[in-house]
Amino acid sequence: MRQRSRFTATLDNGEPISVSLARGTRLRDGDLLQTESRDDIEVRAALENVSTAHAPNAIDLARACYHLGNRHTHLQIGPNWVRYLNDHVLDDMVLGFVLSIIHEQCAFEPEAGAYAPGHATQHGH
Repeated sequence: MRQRSRFTATLDNGEPISVSLARGTRLRDGDLLQTESRDDIEVRAALENVSTAHAPNAIDLARACYHLGNRHTHLQIGPNWVRYLNDHVLDDMVLGFVLSIIHEQCAFEPEAGAYAPGHATQHGH
């Protein structure tokens, strides 16, 4: 939902709002939106069913990320772990790379990708 340029969301108080963003804008957990009346609204990522795979070392993590990425899977990568939306086929593949998997509900913040707007400036290149 946070990748769409036009959508309806619900505030904590139950009030619906319409959001209209510039095309290509990607909202992240913690981003602030400003209403027409100048009120700030904080974006919060919804909980999603994800698989979090923990690797014993960096090589095994890199190998799993390579194969997941080769399947065009959206990934969130952390120190010695990778997270993706629940998929039993991907889980089976990752288990073959000696990673352990935890199924959980949490905010999912996948990598934006190399061709995402602003990517080159985000990392100081």
